[in-house]
Amino acid sequence: MAYVELLARTHFSLLDGASEPQALFEAAARADISHLGVADRDCVYGLVQAHTAAKDTRVALICGASITVEARSSVVLLAQDHTGWTQLCRLLTQARANEPKGLARVPVSVLAAHNQGLTCVLRYGWNAVAAAPLRDAFGDRLEIALSCTLSPTDRQRIKWAKALSQELALPMVATNDAIYAQPTDRQLGDVLNCIRRRSTLEAAGRALRANGERHLLPEAEFRQRYRDFPKAIHRGHQVAERCSFSLDQLHYQYPGEVVPDQWSPIAWLTHLTHQGLKKRYPQGVPQVVHQQVLRELTIIEELKFPAYFLTVFDIVRFARQRHILCQGRGSAANSAVCYALGITSVDPARSSLLFERFISAERGEPPDIDVDFEHERREEVIQYIYQRYGRKRAALVNEVISYRSRSAIRQVGKVFGLSLDQVDRLSKSTDRWSAGQNVTTDELVREAGLDPEADNIKNTLEYAAQLKGCPRHLSIHVGGFVIAEGELTNLVPVEPAAMKDRTVIQWDKYDVDALNFVKVDVLGLGMLTAIRKGFELVKGFWGKSFTLATIPPEDPQVYEMFCKADTVGVFQIESRAQMSMLPRLKPRCFYDLVIEVAIVRPGPIQGGMVHPYLRRRNGEEPVTYAHPALKPILERTLGVPLFQEQVMAMAVAVGGFSPGQADQLRRAMGAWRKRGTLQEIGRRLVENMIERGIDESYANAIFEQIKGFGEYGFPESHAASFALLVYVSGWLKYHYPAAFVAALINSQPMGFYSPRALVADLQRHGAEVRSVCVNNSIWNCTLESTESGEAALRLGFRLLKGFGEDHGKSIVAARQRCSFANLPDFARRTHLDRGKLQLLAQAGTFVDFEANRRRAAWILQGLWTDLPLFSSLSRQEPAPELPLEGPTQALQAEYRSMGLSVDRHPVRQIRPRLQGLGAMPMASLATHPPGARIRIAGMVSSRQRPGTASGVVFMTLEDETGLTNLVVWPRTWSRFRRLARNSTLLGVDGQLQRQGDAISVVVEHFWTVEEAPEISVKSRNFR
Repeated sequence: MAYVELLARTHFSLLDGASEPQALFEAAARADISHLGVADRDCVYGLVQAHTAAKDTRVALICGASITVEARSSVVLLAQDHTGWTQLCRLLTQARANEPKGLARVPVSVLAAHNQGLTCVLRYGWNAVAAAPLRDAFGDRLEIALSCTLSPTDRQRIKWAKALSQELALPMVATNDAIYAQPTDRQLGDVLNCIRRRSTLEAAGRALRANGERHLLPEAEFRQRYRDFPKAIHRGHQVAERCSFSLDQLHYQYPGEVVPDQWSPIAWLTHLTHQGLKKRYPQGVPQVVHQQVLRELTIIEELKFPAYFLTVFDIVRFARQRHILCQGRGSAANSAVCYALGITSVDPARSSLLFERFISAERGEPPDIDVDFEHERREEVIQYIYQRYGRKRAALVNEVISYRSRSAIRQVGKVFGLSLDQVDRLSKSTDRWSAGQNVTTDELVREAGLDPEADNIKNTLEYAAQLKGCPRHLSIHVGGFVIAEGELTNLVPVEPAAMKDRTVIQWDKYDVDALNFVKVDVLGLGMLTAIRKGFELVKGFWGKSFTLATIPPEDPQVYEMFCKADTVGVFQIESRAQMSMLPRLKPRCFYDLVIEVAIVRPGPIQGGMVHPYLRRRNGEEPVTYAHPALKPILERTLGVPLFQEQVMAMAVAVGGFSPGQADQLRRAMGAWRKRGTLQEIGRRLVENMIERGIDESYANAIFEQIKGFGEYGFPESHAASFALLVYVSGWLKYHYPAAFVAALINSQPMGFYSPRALVADLQRHGAEVRSVCVNNSIWNCTLESTESGEAALRLGFRLLKGFGEDHGKSIVAARQRCSFANLPDFARRTHLDRGKLQLLAQAGTFVDFEANRRRAAWILQGLWTDLPLFSSLSRQEPAPELPLEGPTQALQAEYRSMGLSVDRHPVRQIRPRLQGLGAMPMASLATHPPGARIRIAGMVSSRQRPGTASGVVFMTLEDETGLTNLVVWPRTWSRFRRLARNSTLLGVDGQLQRQGDAISVVVEHFWTVEEAPEISVKSRNFR
């Protein structure tokens, strides 16, 4: 006969539970448990996953939480019905409302007042006096937990439970108070305990649990252990019978939007859509678009989502009214209605997108519209939503931050007594493990200077692997809002976020999707900030106004620039991999950009689709289809699947899937993959494809691509939205390069390249760049006229290291009346401290009246800036005649103060020496044949080790003539790792590699650049 376990914790009781919900419910099914209560500490973070696991295993879930009550022990609250769930959510909300982040506490009086629909279980530590108010409030719904875990405290705990039961006339309920799914989880539990206590395992001693018995017991063992308390066992069944609440009973309702009198939501949405179409198509709406809009509006009305579209329209309208650049992306770009409303920018008349990927009557699920806003101004939009709907009805979704290899090793290593140096070396080796290099763990540990046979090393690696994927802490989702008709706390607990003026619900985006809550995504994108600032600079300097919609389309000069991989700073196609792909793919139209954005992703790469597509595009192999039914799906991509929508359509056409099953496949590509659902769905897909005549190797390749999409793959609609920003940013770079670079720097931090690399690229294109100047610069970079009327880039104070915006503004304010005449004049009028004055001198910003940095620093050091009598300047010593610094010293001073030099490239400084060593300028590589032996030297701009590259490291090297991509095989990286990772300037010997017009160097040897300027530049390193 099955039994009931009322109290179990998952690993969402951060560092206090050792098992994920799925593992607990699978263990419960094996143990013959009929009902399992999940009660994590002060939260319901894991309940939706538990809800899904309960359905999978057919073990009934009892929804609850353990709540900390003032300074006493905790209680467990179990929801009996919908009323009880609402009270639980409100209690958890109040428990966290006024406590520091991560803590919770509720007074006994508040707990007693919110007792309706709840069963309360007292844990060890309560006495009769403290529990009396709860007995009065809960009555026969108050239970006493009786636990026997074969620990030294069992006798004491049993005595406590019996005494309290008699004194208050309350029943006891048997529970093993499980924190593990199985006994073998105890060791990981000890590690978690030590991490929470910030203790080593050796020092923890009695703080560790005595045994691993707090797991889900098999039914026979449970009954044997509690044989002396049959009523307590039976009481568990009685409690389970009254706890009938399920998350399926939640009645989420999206708020109804305010519409003008005499208008229904669908009528108002239809009106706005047709108004938008007139603006989008002033020459007349194409018939295909008109028909698509009618079809979409019919489905939107049928599924009762007009209010959702009106919400997003209102948010976008708010942003535009405040001149905040925004654009919808993702599956919403499949919608002609979204285009008409101005939410997205992809013209359905120019694209063949799949509306069903966005919303369909068959799925009946909420649509998901992602809108990107300028990253610097997104907070304005977030606060507008709070103001518009009220903080009781709107909150952000949380995001679970899980342990990854490096963070797991750092935490577990400390538990097993590794020194900070050992932990650091071991954790840094994880890059190569995750990259799938063909080396053993022992080899990597030895390379880190450690002994793989040492017990503490072996234990660290073993338990770090178990910890990987466990929740580490909770954060805020990048922008997902849940908005409800009523108070959110009727549905889910809400807590304050770490960020000011933000609140979050206790579920993440996957949880709200599983429960069919509607989410509005308000995301931040740095390139939108840069584009808006670029438009403003163009208008201010040339008087020309542009928007995303008015940029001239299909400019052949822009595409020619793309084909040459001249894309430093261009959105999405500035990485080493994209620069390598561009000359091979040669994009000549907008749809080519859509493919370019999507093809350099794990999905197509893992599925082996990249090279077949390129060969077919270049006429090197015929376009074929594995099955006639695939031609309409794959014709635009030459018979090669590159997008999520194509995989879904193929699953229907030749995989025997219904559209609903195909959407299940799409969902399995994402975060739920780790729970094993993708493997099972994929197996069915491959079998069905083979049955329908698809070659087995092709079917398996499709499944490999699906697994790649699980890591990171683009739907076509998403790629189309991003492709528009690729084109616009490229158009700005080609036609207004100085404005483009100024906008990028003014929008930092963002993008792939540092300000130094952006400035160097602009100079290679022939534009003039002027350094920071106290008489001409403002905080941001600006444009100035050259003698020929061209635009020159003037660097702003923002580039000075350690120089705040308030300091820059104080300089601008001080010179409003007139420019600064000399150093004393500057110091007197700005009131900057000596440190800031010395920084300005080091950067050469006083060039208008003192070109000698050393002399400027001497004069400023001698000024009595902090004395009241400073205004007389009578105590200033005369400055000696100091020699000008040499080019190398000037370069070093500029890099120390700004991280770049306008007048001197570090490699140009040593070019004569490099020529003597046989190192050629990078611009000359194009003149050499494939396979040529190459020697170059330059500054490291980026290092990248993609997970799909089997351990290969890609680097970008830069000299005064250009950029070169380096390919570093694992063996070479291992040999030169320290030099390659830590050097600012590197010499390289290798072999020229050419794929079409794409050039790279396969590294055979790294060497140190002797007599190089001593400068410190941080490269941008990515994974």
